[in-house]
Amino acid sequence: MLYFAHGSETADLSPEDIKKALFEAFENMGRRKKVLALPPDFTRYHSQAGLITSLAYEYYGKAMTDILPALGTHAPMTEREISKMFKGVPLSLFREHKWRTDIVTLGEVPADYVKEVSDNRVDYTWPAQVNKMLVNGGYDLILSPGQVVPHEVIGMANYNKNIFVGTGGAEGINKSHFLGAAYGIERILGRSNSPVRKVLNYASEHFAQHLPIVYILTVVAKDDEGKLKVRGLYIGDDHECYFKAAELSLKVNFIMLDKPLPKVVVYLDPEEFKSTWLGNKSVYRTRMAIADKGELIVLAPGLKEFGEDKQIDALIRKYGYLTTPEILELTRKNEDLQNNLSATAHLIHGSAEDRFKITYCPGHLTEQEIKSVNFSYANLDEMMQIYNPEKLRDGYNTLPSGEEIFYISNPAIGLWASRERFKD
Repeated sequence: MLYFAHGSETADLSPEDIKKALFEAFENMGRRKKVLALPPDFTRYHSQAGLITSLAYEYYGKAMTDILPALGTHAPMTEREISKMFKGVPLSLFREHKWRTDIVTLGEVPADYVKEVSDNRVDYTWPAQVNKMLVNGGYDLILSPGQVVPHEVIGMANYNKNIFVGTGGAEGINKSHFLGAAYGIERILGRSNSPVRKVLNYASEHFAQHLPIVYILTVVAKDDEGKLKVRGLYIGDDHECYFKAAELSLKVNFIMLDKPLPKVVVYLDPEEFKSTWLGNKSVYRTRMAIADKGELIVLAPGLKEFGEDKQIDALIRKYGYLTTPEILELTRKNEDLQNNLSATAHLIHGSAEDRFKITYCPGHLTEQEIKSVNFSYANLDEMMQIYNPEKLRDGYNTLPSGEEIFYISNPAIGLWASRERFKD
């Protein structure tokens, strides 16, 4: 059922608009006694999920007994991050998703179905795993807020990905990431009905109908002045809610360029991007825009690690970012990659496939560390003087030296592609 749907390329929903829509939807849902919220973590700060969760707490009060940030494999939120993102919500309500242990398997998507939707790229079963709180907590409402935006693993982020990956288990996360990588990132980005999405939708329809999940999906984009605007809000408990949000997101978050870009400069907010696991959104979201033999320069003042999880960090350091054939061959030969297929997928996604140059400018990692994973290195302070984020505007810029670049201040809120590389 669709409880609320409003959005357009020019809409500008205020916090008051969002509150009114939420409260009306909650009224239409009827009274609830025990509510669980599953917002994304701080890496999705701009999604407005923090505001939505705070408003839900304002509405339900003591009936909202638990908040479980949908971390996936990300690091647990700190108290400072929680306080900043979820204003007015008691810290005592927050729980940590332990993706290796606190898991229940609802069912398995058959291997023949996974093989069919992946064009025979993979043929394993896929476990529909969720945090045990969703099943055993006795909730009569599970709220899943978040932003729909182009995404490298699934095509368009959120909806039931927030459930099966955000609160999912190691096997489900690993296999879903590898499915997307094996199918091909450039065949998935910006597609609302990718193979990974089809598998998750199968799981929703066959194994999760008994869970009282309601999705609250935003579409957020920058205006011409670089300010974030909420362009859409969709509240519902089925596929329609997601597909409406995805349709709008493609209109406002996808930038189609006439020609490939020879040089792209991306800035990573140090509060949001501390690892290449997250920071490689600069690679994922621009790869279809960068020209052959072009360069991606990543200004990463907060970068201090490769993977947010220690095991994955170790695997990235061990193998580095190589071409897809190289990573697939290493996976066939090495058990540690076979047991961590999400790391395998990440190494594939973060590769330039020897087509363009990736230069990282880290705030904390050393030149040796950056080069050891097959990225190029440049000094952050020197590059920030040349490419000063305070002076650059999103899009095309001509520097005083005469150099022309394309600048992106936040890779997480968009997708960029040239017409010749994006084939729908």
